[in-house]
Amino acid sequence: MNMHAQPQRTLAETALIDAFGERLSLLPGDGAVMTKRDDAIEAIKHGLPTRRVESWHYTDLRRLLTSVPAFEAEGAVKALEPVFEGSAVLPVLNGVSNAKLPEIDGVTVQRLLEKLTDGSVAPGLDPYGTDDAIGALNTAFVADGYFVDIADGAELAKPIELQNLQSGGQAHVRLLTRVGAGARATIVERQSGEGAGLASSVSQLVLGDGAEVTWLIVQEQSDAATHLAQFKAHIGKDAKLTLFVMNAGGRLVRQEVVVRTTGEGADFKLRGINLLAGDTHTDTTMVLDHAVPHTTSTEVIRNVVTGKARGVFQGRINVHQYAQKTNAKMACNTLLLSDDGEFSTKPELEIFADDVVCGHGATVTEIDHDHLFYLMARGIDEKSARGLLVKAFVAEVIEELEDEALVEALEARLDEWFLTHG
Repeated sequence: MNMHAQPQRTLAETALIDAFGERLSLLPGDGAVMTKRDDAIEAIKHGLPTRRVESWHYTDLRRLLTSVPAFEAEGAVKALEPVFEGSAVLPVLNGVSNAKLPEIDGVTVQRLLEKLTDGSVAPGLDPYGTDDAIGALNTAFVADGYFVDIADGAELAKPIELQNLQSGGQAHVRLLTRVGAGARATIVERQSGEGAGLASSVSQLVLGDGAEVTWLIVQEQSDAATHLAQFKAHIGKDAKLTLFVMNAGGRLVRQEVVVRTTGEGADFKLRGINLLAGDTHTDTTMVLDHAVPHTTSTEVIRNVVTGKARGVFQGRINVHQYAQKTNAKMACNTLLLSDDGEFSTKPELEIFADDVVCGHGATVTEIDHDHLFYLMARGIDEKSARGLLVKAFVAEVIEELEDEALVEALEARLDEWFLTHG
């Protein structure tokens, strides 16, 4: 008889399991939600994913997650100034019950705490796959967040900014958004914090027919923090989703993007910038399902790596058998500024239809010394010249957003990062 012993749990796994037992009585939810929580912690008890799990091959979470901070006491939440001036700010309240939420024309806002308590959110807590470690962690501990419902035909004049802020402990939030048919909106997901915290965040977006949404994820955790996030979206008929991701912080970061086209004419654009420095690890992993005919997608990821930073981009596009006339393109471009830095790229196409246009590409390069010499010959010092070349490499992606206010605000954040890490 063969015996397969369960590997000894790591300190982080033990801490998560113990924390669940300690907080169970404090977590909101009806019977259906608590059943989902129990299932989630059982998944964690089986162990965090290692490099033997294909989708986690480049990010051995069991090895990299070395410690888990304690939960902090609930307290008042002080919102940050928004990325874009004039945005309606929704800070996750972390248990604070008396904060007043902004009123937005055409938008209904409900705290996730209420939907956990009445159980209406339970179906959305299911994992999306057998290796959904982030979903399991979030389902086990999530206590707050928002449900944002944008009415059919609404056109929001200003962005909505969802702020997930932490100060060194644990924070687990879920952000649910439904965008009605024909609606137009810009939504900013702000992930920020201080200290050696652990944050999990799951965002779920459903786009109605003909809706258009620009969703920006601005991740600026501290250099000691662990940030595990997931963005999931369903795109309806003739709907358009532009997702922009900027990773500019965090010691250990995994940002998953899981998107499915559910209506003909759906269009998805992913634009990403990973700014990696120090001794950090950042993983962006995307799974895109073209599930119906006549849909399009483009993904462009730009990476800047300095110090001893390590980065990963995994992108898998699945074209289902029924999804004829799919047009999908994916590119990942990396600029290495250090001999000690590294970046791994794994693009994948799984195509089961025969009338499609699909392709992918990846490049890794250093700063062109001819370009550097050209700038220095015109009186620009070497550091400034290098900064100009690096900024041009990533700013090209930002400028695709077309909205001048968005471009200016994101370029200002680029400048801040270059001042510290350039």
